[in-house]
Amino acid sequence: MYLLGIHNGHHDAAACLFRDYELVAAVSLERLTRTKNDGVTPAAEIPLAAVDECLRIAGLGRGDIDMVCASRAQFEVQTYKLHGRWQIKQLWYRLTQPPRLEMMFDMLRRMRTKDAASIFDKEGFKRRHGFTRADVFFYNHHEAHGLPGYFFSKFDNALIYTADGIGDNLSYSASAARGGNIEVIDGGDATLHDKYQVNSVALLYGHFTKELGFIWNRHEGKVTGLSAFGKPSAAPEILSHFSVDDRGRIHSDFPTYDAMHMFARGICQRLSREDAAASVQEAVEKITVDSVGKYLRATGLRDIAVSGGLFANVKLNRVLLEQTPAERIFVNPAMGDEGLVIGGCLIYLLARDGAAKWQRSRYPLEKLYLGRNYDDSFADVAKNYPTVSREAGRQIDKAAGLLEQGKVVAIYTGRMEFGPRALGARTIMASPVQREVNDTINRRLDRSDFMPFAPVVLEDQAAKVFDVNMGNAHAARFMTITCDVHPEWRQRIPAVVHIDGSARPQTISRADNPLYFDVLTAFHQRTGLPVLVNTSFNVHEEPIVDTPDQALKSLADGRIDHILTEDGLYTAS
Repeated sequence: MYLLGIHNGHHDAAACLFRDYELVAAVSLERLTRTKNDGVTPAAEIPLAAVDECLRIAGLGRGDIDMVCASRAQFEVQTYKLHGRWQIKQLWYRLTQPPRLEMMFDMLRRMRTKDAASIFDKEGFKRRHGFTRADVFFYNHHEAHGLPGYFFSKFDNALIYTADGIGDNLSYSASAARGGNIEVIDGGDATLHDKYQVNSVALLYGHFTKELGFIWNRHEGKVTGLSAFGKPSAAPEILSHFSVDDRGRIHSDFPTYDAMHMFARGICQRLSREDAAASVQEAVEKITVDSVGKYLRATGLRDIAVSGGLFANVKLNRVLLEQTPAERIFVNPAMGDEGLVIGGCLIYLLARDGAAKWQRSRYPLEKLYLGRNYDDSFADVAKNYPTVSREAGRQIDKAAGLLEQGKVVAIYTGRMEFGPRALGARTIMASPVQREVNDTINRRLDRSDFMPFAPVVLEDQAAKVFDVNMGNAHAARFMTITCDVHPEWRQRIPAVVHIDGSARPQTISRADNPLYFDVLTAFHQRTGLPVLVNTSFNVHEEPIVDTPDQALKSLADGRIDHILTEDGLYTAS
């Protein structure tokens, strides 16, 4: 059975394809449209480019899909079945309203229902998009965030905790996976209301991001990095507006999100950027630690699986492991709304098969290469770039030597990564021995980042260099958590060490990505360093590259020195 997962929101639209429990493909819309964090535009109803890319990867057509698993986000006006007095106004809506309406608004406010299918014209939707034999299943936003983190973890029993800006009118959820069953504690459909609560620390963080001069919903990681340079002088003031009840639920006294925004503006106007960033970082850490800690103590669970946009905050993820009763943590690597599509399909499979079969079908996530593989066409596309030359063959030693010399070498191999991190398929590599390499690469890529880059490290050497341990090892495969760099290594690899002595490592084994692993192994043999810089292969404010043409253009434009593929090393003259 083929399941198509879609999320058609304002940002981070995506699609994925399952063959029963096998995740076949997953693609963010931004990688195809080349618009960062792209969402479905008013001219479209669903992310068709991402849908068709997933189908191309599998060699399928829309008519082969058996089930469309959709978020309750936005659909065209004509998709809604309006009843009663709203039916009379349907023509007016079609003529005067935007092409799409928020499904949750229709469900809860107009129709007073929590059943999305009851207001959805399924047959019309299928006709418009060619899903001739598919049924349609609607999934809960926070459940879709949470289930992948648990399904792909190594945990038998775990607290599943989600936090984001807002989705399906909620900002949090907590569930207990135990004894083969998943019990929703907070945040399920039973708690949906037509008005959202003003309690989202993720939105608070977003307001600070905007007021500090960064882009909301995109640059929150810059605030995290900036926080290391400041003092959290306003953290007590921020904390005074939030509380966590005995159950673990988060509350605030802000009457509206506009009021929260103005509060953030006031702090950012009177403090330095560094101190404001440090203040919101510490406050969010304390609130989230309090909430998660209370859920853990109430359930007796000691493993946590987290997801939602808040957990793109890698420093927060470390604090959760160190300051709560948690003994292990796994972070869904596609923690933003793009990851909803995977969770939506897992929700359907749980409903279809029941908990026992669903639990038996779980498997630990080892890699996230889910886009299209262009390896066979790279050399042909390179012929369109007369300034680019190629040394054919698997040039591992040559690439390692160039890295040792201080050259910037991109790697382009296999299927593109899914999620926000570059994990060795579309990655820029450099030697970590000079802190200045950060400035050099950022200047060439038109980036303004002030944070050190992340490291990739050989899996069997990771604990030697970093504080990678039983609690964070699985998360570290996907660069979703920070940890200490052992003191004796900090001066040896300064390009990847944060001001507080931490780093955000990716561990790699040969089974994951042979080309990536072999280059790092060769570099290790040459230098004694099992670490390389790993930064995403993209120019400032563009998505990570997808096609060979995008990669080769970066090379021809002088953004990098070389590109390494499975069958050649490319250089621009």
